[in-house]
Amino acid sequence: MAATLRRLTSDSVRNSLKGTFLSKPFIPKQLRLPWSSRSLSDSSFGSATADVCPNAGSETGGVIVNEGFLRWRNGGGTCHSSAVIDSSALVEFGAVVHEKAVLGPEVHVGSGTVIGPSVKIGPSTRIGYNVSISNCSIGESCVIHNGVCIGQDGFGFYIDEHGNMVKKPQTLNVNIGNRVEIGANSCIDRGSWRDTMIEDDTKIDNLVQIGHNVIIGKCCLLCGQVGIAGSVTIGDYVALGGRAAIRDHVSIVAKVRLAANTCVTRNITEPGDYGGFPAVPIHQWRKQIVQDRISNKRKT
Repeated sequence: MAATLRRLTSDSVRNSLKGTFLSKPFIPKQLRLPWSSRSLSDSSFGSATADVCPNAGSETGGVIVNEGFLRWRNGGGTCHSSAVIDSSALVEFGAVVHEKAVLGPEVHVGSGTVIGPSVKIGPSTRIGYNVSISNCSIGESCVIHNGVCIGQDGFGFYIDEHGNMVKKPQTLNVNIGNRVEIGANSCIDRGSWRDTMIEDDTKIDNLVQIGHNVIIGKCCLLCGQVGIAGSVTIGDYVALGGRAAIRDHVSIVAKVRLAANTCVTRNITEPGDYGGFPAVPIHQWRKQIVQDRISNKRKT
């Protein structure tokens, strides 16, 4: 009898708790603060609230998370009170939008993503999980996949007169055009003497490294594990095969295609197909491969 009573009591408690959890989402005690005013303005961006948020307050739903930060009503993410966010933007739970960032209509920010101060993101751009964006402007209808890092310092150092390694200032930005797609875990460094720039309709695969001050033209295609060193200039309609590498301060004209594993060590001034290390016209590279194989057979 005692065992039966314990079981019935346990079941009733469990059912009551289950109903509670299903009907009321869990909110930590320290976040259960009064909601701010919800009056809507005519603007599609977050409207002002008198006590907390001059730009994004009422559209966030108003729950104060930390000093200057609020819970965004559409998705549950966290945004700074000075951020300007369109009411149709979705900021998922766990994402953070810092001060003075601007998010346009229909922007989607995935969980774990951090949008840094003063970042601008154009309409209909989708950003995946665990993305880091700082010192950057992104155009409309872009796709940023999981784990991408944009706008961090480039790799720039020099040795001073005392033999010490000194970091070169990295103070400029990254500008990304419209309809650009950036694959998972790719990195794009901010500029030091000019902005890093990715122009419209360029598509970038996973695990691509783009150094500081790089300019990439429109409609380019960068396959997986491509590495581009600092201050490279690439024209329009350029395709880089997997694991292609370009050394620093090299220029490549428009309508060039590089075979996989190609390494560019000097300027390419004529459109066409290239391959090898160092890169040469594709027919010349193929002759080199045939000659090497014939030579190896003779030796054996």
